[in-house]
Amino acid sequence: MTQTMTNEEFEQLLNDSYTHKLNVVDVVKGVIVKKEKDGYLVDIGSKTEAFLPNREITLSPSQNPEDFVKLWDEKEFYVMKDEEDDEVPVLSLKKLSFAQSWSKLNDARINNDTIMALVVSSVKGGLIAEVEGLRGFIPSSQLRAGISTDEQMNKEIEVKILEADPKRNKLILSQRQVFAQRREEVAQGVISQLNVDDVIEGEVVRIADFGVFVDISGIDGLLPISEISWDRIKHPSEVVSLGEKITVKVIKVDEELKRVSLSLKRMTSNPWDEIADKFQEGDVIDGTINKITNFGMFINIFPGVEALLPSAEISDEHVNLNNKYNVGDEIKVQIKKFTPEEHRIGLSIKEL
Repeated sequence: MTQTMTNEEFEQLLNDSYTHKLNVVDVVKGVIVKKEKDGYLVDIGSKTEAFLPNREITLSPSQNPEDFVKLWDEKEFYVMKDEEDDEVPVLSLKKLSFAQSWSKLNDARINNDTIMALVVSSVKGGLIAEVEGLRGFIPSSQLRAGISTDEQMNKEIEVKILEADPKRNKLILSQRQVFAQRREEVAQGVISQLNVDDVIEGEVVRIADFGVFVDISGIDGLLPISEISWDRIKHPSEVVSLGEKITVKVIKVDEELKRVSLSLKRMTSNPWDEIADKFQEGDVIDGTINKITNFGMFINIFPGVEALLPSAEISDEHVNLNNKYNVGDEIKVQIKKFTPEEHRIGLSIKEL
């Protein structure tokens, strides 16, 4: 890949030009001295003029050559055709710029730098963007989520270089990696300021069977289903909805994995603490059947508090609970074992 010459290399090349012919792929320095119909004449020293065609001035055919070169400009040129007999050497700015652009993009790839690219067209599977005079491809999988291709057309966007291969003329770009890096930086900044028991506000951005993802200043915290309500729920959507703003408590911060665990139910008092002086063993109370299993039933005896009524405490004989009871039924029970500090309450109806 051709690189810009040092002053010493240029001086040596200039001296050699008095006695040696130019070679193809040489890089020479010259001054633009005359404009002609199809290009410019360039003085490259040793009483030699070379020709710079208009088509070899810019990488983009749509750009006007006169916007890039002026009379008496001094520039470096790539030698396309050497001097033979009466024919003048032919020069190119485009090929030199082409090589320098590939070199610059490859350096950006190695250094994981972010560069600007102009989106010029939409194709099947992604976008075409122009960067450093070259055209690259942004696959759909490497576009930022949530923004349509039409919104980005003819706009400059930030990208990273995934692949830069001048031999295959292959330039692959990624917009997604730019935002992934930014999210990483944002996550680190937000998480470093969070502490257990902090109370924060967030927005519900995703609801799954196992819990809810809550956006907190640009990062997603997890609100597990077990931390949504003191009451038994079958699905998070029973309590929260997508886009809803909720106030939650931070219960765990993992700076290494950049994960935050949240709780909604801990924003209210623990009902197990409230019932310590409300009940005692031997009390006969009313409850509601929350769940029926093959080993017994879970009975709601206080908002957010479930107690177990084992099958053996229902009848001495085998009873098909599903045939006799339904979820939601009111039932009178007796507290047989009461240990609220362990979140355990045993019930019985057999003795009643």
